[in-house]
Amino acid sequence: MDDGKVNVASPVAAAESKKMRGLSPSPLEARHRLSSSFEEANKRRSQRYRVFRNVEKALHVPIQYRNLNCKKSSLKVLLVIISLGTLFTLFRSPAVHIADHPSSAASRSSFMRWMGESATADPRYLSTLDMDWDQISSVVEKLTDRNKYQGIGLLNFNDSDIEQWKQLLPDAEHVPLHLDHVSNNITWEVLYPEWIDEEEEFEVPTCPSLPMIQVPGKPRIDLIAVKLPCNKLGRWSRDVARLHLQLEAARLAASSKGLHPVHVLLVTDCFPIPNLFTCKDIVVHEGNVWLYKPNLHRLREKVRLPVGSCELAVPLKAKGQSETGFIMLFDSAICLKILVEMEAS
Repeated sequence: MDDGKVNVASPVAAAESKKMRGLSPSPLEARHRLSSSFEEANKRRSQRYRVFRNVEKALHVPIQYRNLNCKKSSLKVLLVIISLGTLFTLFRSPAVHIADHPSSAASRSSFMRWMGESATADPRYLSTLDMDWDQISSVVEKLTDRNKYQGIGLLNFNDSDIEQWKQLLPDAEHVPLHLDHVSNNITWEVLYPEWIDEEEEFEVPTCPSLPMIQVPGKPRIDLIAVKLPCNKLGRWSRDVARLHLQLEAARLAASSKGLHPVHVLLVTDCFPIPNLFTCKDIVVHEGNVWLYKPNLHRLREKVRLPVGSCELAVPLKAKGQSETGFIMLFDSAICLKILVEMEAS
């Protein structure tokens, strides 16, 4: 009986002993849990470090941009100071002191006028003519209705000339007329070729288009004054720029509305185009000043024709076309005779 009790109690005691051993971990499990806790701590530490670096970068970038902007501002200030110093040195140079001397006022005026024109002026359109304002004033006095003038159109005059015109006719409004220049590839030979395809077998001959003046709506233009170039060393009678200026003055006069007359005043060393402003239309001619009172009806017909022989004229009317051609030839033939008679009288 005693041996049986011992055998029965032994399995129970063994089971309870096993349960007690399960409550206390083995050394291997303890080491595994310790290493896991270290890894989690390292992960948390690395995440905090990564967040810190991101914040540091976010704070550092504006500082860099701020430094860059400061450098750019400093460079701009430095460039402005250098530019002002250069301009001051240029205008205080001896050459400009000479131009500022009272005894050389004419040289200073020419220099400033050249500075104002050279930036935008086309040398083909520049006139080297010295304006004789006493002569121009004498011619303008022949305009009996000048006190009623509303507008004076000024073409190819510089700023100092325009100021003189304002003193000469102070009651009218002075309108500087802007005209774009003809392209350099449009030559006299292009406008007046030796031969064109009149039968239009190969092509339809056409003339190149020339820039036109934008006709001002107001004020009414009563007098159109034009300063013409005259290169006597070249072919001034076949000068495209000279032709262009006279043609646009004629277009502007022809665009006049109503019945009031329009006068055209040309300032030039060379003879004006007699086929455009006829000798019969001359009011007065003194020296380099030519004053015309053109027949506006005939002038309107002329400006509707092609600019040169580069294009066939479309008949306005059979009779009108022949009259226009005859008038142009007639004026060219007798113009010199009329001028001689005018000078003699």
